[in-house]
Amino acid sequence: MTKTSDQSDPNILCIGSVLWDIIGRSPVEMHHGADMPGRISRLPGGVAMNIAMTLARFGLKPALLSAIGRDDEGNELITACTRLGLITDYLYRSEDLPTDRYMAVEGANGLIAAIADAHSLEAAGDKILRPLHDGSLGSVEQPYAGPVALDGNLTLSLLDDIANDPAFAAADLRVAPASPGKAERLRPFLTHNRGTLYVNLEEAGLLCQAEFIDSETAALAMLERGAARVLVTDGGSSATEAGPNAPITLTPPRVTVARVTGAGDTFMAAHIAAEARGETHETALASALKAAATYVSGEPPL
Repeated sequence: MTKTSDQSDPNILCIGSVLWDIIGRSPVEMHHGADMPGRISRLPGGVAMNIAMTLARFGLKPALLSAIGRDDEGNELITACTRLGLITDYLYRSEDLPTDRYMAVEGANGLIAAIADAHSLEAAGDKILRPLHDGSLGSVEQPYAGPVALDGNLTLSLLDDIANDPAFAAADLRVAPASPGKAERLRPFLTHNRGTLYVNLEEAGLLCQAEFIDSETAALAMLERGAARVLVTDGGSSATEAGPNAPITLTPPRVTVARVTGAGDTFMAAHIAAEARGETHETALASALKAAATYVSGEPPL
């Protein structure tokens, strides 16, 4: 692959969904069938995109590996990514696949419903990983050795391939499921004891086929299932990191919730950035919880 710009080389890769978020928000509580006034916005989104945007705010240089169409929406999205300081040189641009979209409705009581249309990303398959095999970013002989943020919008078969791919053998894999509906796609990383997994309480339950009452119980259960390292969040109640070291559980700052879409992605990115700065396990978890709380409160990012 030939570079298309003079952007700096990345120090982290974000692999997964890069799309347009179409979010409708109402300041009042909403229930099934509700029809309320509010605001509708279209913003760059997707798990990989949200993580990359947060990483860029913390001073890292993320590169996106995803599929974006060559349609007008795709061209606009590339422009938006570049303005945000994200490296777009390694994206797979398809002639016949449209740019993906995500649509959500939120009320004062949180997320009401959402639909993720990531069919183009799924159809592109392993084409998005070419830069890690053709020498652009790495190869099987000389695998990429930096951090990689990976999201579960990829197909189960592709995620299973990544868990076994020698091109990822030296990478620091950080994996998120994208949504509870796709949580079980992370199972290959349990089976192969790979990476750091970022899940919420519901996603942990789906992966372990159990119900948990708190984040620490869920995190320890995931280790028993084969996870190498895991961070489990439980909304405003608690968050736990568990792995080779003793588990750490902290309580998030209390804030008034103004938005929820993207909160988990912000938490994950802030945690990666904190560890990149050399913070300890406990302070990195605290930094990530503070960043996520700031995000859901609607305040400007730190």
